[in-house]
Amino acid sequence: WGGVVRGAFGLAETLRPGAAEVLAKMRAQGLQVEVLTGDGERAGAALARRLGVPVRSGLLPHQKMEAVAAAESGGPVAMAGDGLNDAPALARAGVGFALGCGADITRQTADVSLLGDDLSQIGWTLGLARRTYRTIGWNLAWAFVYNVAGIALAMGGRLHPVLAAGAMVLSSALVVGNSLRLTSYD
Repeated sequence: WGGVVRGAFGLAETLRPGAAEVLAKMRAQGLQVEVLTGDGERAGAALARRLGVPVRSGLLPHQKMEAVAAAESGGPVAMAGDGLNDAPALARAGVGFALGCGADITRQTADVSLLGDDLSQIGWTLGLARRTYRTIGWNLAWAFVYNVAGIALAMGGRLHPVLAAGAMVLSSALVVGNSLRLTSYD
């Protein structure tokens, strides 16, 4: 070869499209965001600069799991990952998200398997979960108030039993209709 370089290969870690935007949006919603990676310190520092979030680097799978366990003392934790080394942390997290391209064990361990690599789906899923939680609360409150009032009126003779039965159907339809609003979540 005569001391002349005939070819070269370069390998680099790349971010998924939209990763910085998704993390910024989550932080704007008041969520604490941190990246746990098995990559070395230099790669972790570069990642922190690009994403604008804290990054813990050089972590082994059990260390990621311990980090999730420690974070759970402050409230519910969601974890997203795609690699074999993410599986223990995904299992430990309150909600684990596996990216579609991930290892089989990662998808089997996670609570939610995304069909692709679109990280914005994590934010969408969390938003839908919050909306669902609020809807359930509203439905339970309505059903409780309705039943307390309806039973009291029916027992006191102020509401005819046939009207009470009709009102119960209407109340159930209201709860179902309110729940159906979730199908249009975007």
